[in-house]
Formats: sequence, C-alpha cells, structure tokens
Amino acid sequence: MADVLRAFEEHRQTVYRLALHHTGSVHDAEDICQSAFLRLAEHADRVGDAAAKAWLIRVTINLCRDHARERMRHGTEEIDETIAAPQEDREVLQKVMELPEKDRAVVYLYYFEGYSTSEIARLTHTTQTAVSTRLARAREKLKRELEELP
Repeated sequence: MADVLRAFEEHRQTVYRLALHHTGSVHDAEDICQSAFLRLAEHADRVGDAAAKAWLIRVTINLCRDHARERMRHGTEEIDETIAAPQEDREVLQKVMELPEKDRAVVYLYYFEGYSTSEIARLTHTTQTAVSTRLARAREKLKRELEELP
C-alpha cells in the first residue's frame, strides 16, 4: 500500500491534469483521477514503481475514453468554466478542448507533460508516425482557429 501512496503523491497532478484536459470538467477529472488510483491499488502487485506513471497515464486515457463514450450515449455537457487558466490562455485552452480526443491527448502529453513523440506512441499504443501526424494536424488546426480570434 505504501507504493500506491507514493505513486499518488508523485503522479496525482499529472493524472488529474490529463483527466481535466480530456473532460473539461473538474468533477469528472476528480472522479477519473480517483478511479485511476483505485485501479493502481488493485493492480499494485503487477505494476512496478518505475512503470507506475506510464501505467497511470494509459489507464487515465482509457478512463477518459470510457467517459467520453458514456457522455455520447447520454448527451453532451458544457465545458466547466472553472478550469484554472489565466484569461489570455482560456481561448487557447478552449480550442485545445475542441480537438478530437486522440489529437487532444497527443497535444496534452506533448506540450503540457513534456513527453516525446516516441514516448507518447508507447503510452497511447500507436506509432510514432501517427503521433507526429496528429501533432502536425492539431497544430495546423489550432493555428487556423487562433488566427480567427479577435
């Protein structure tokens, strides 16, 4: 149990921010973060300390995907306006949140968490080429949309 507590202290902010960027809701992010660490506690005997962060990121992404599927089945919800970001960054954050889920995950992991494209490929179970393509497309889309802002 001490390993799970240590992992929680070390990685809770990363897991929470990832969930928040995926869901756009503080409450949903908290629920997903809690679920991710509960799953870690259930599988602690199979997840080593060195692999805990990568495992948690994969689980968090999967939980966010499950959440998005569930939300699609039961309708959509508005993005929570309580997201903590400076006013000048809200437009950028809003545009990132509007990206398709796969692109949003890649952008978040690359720009907010500092992962390389090869690390993202490993975490998301895709190829490095797919990650690079998603990043390029997302950058281009964000550039176009941000240029349209007043």
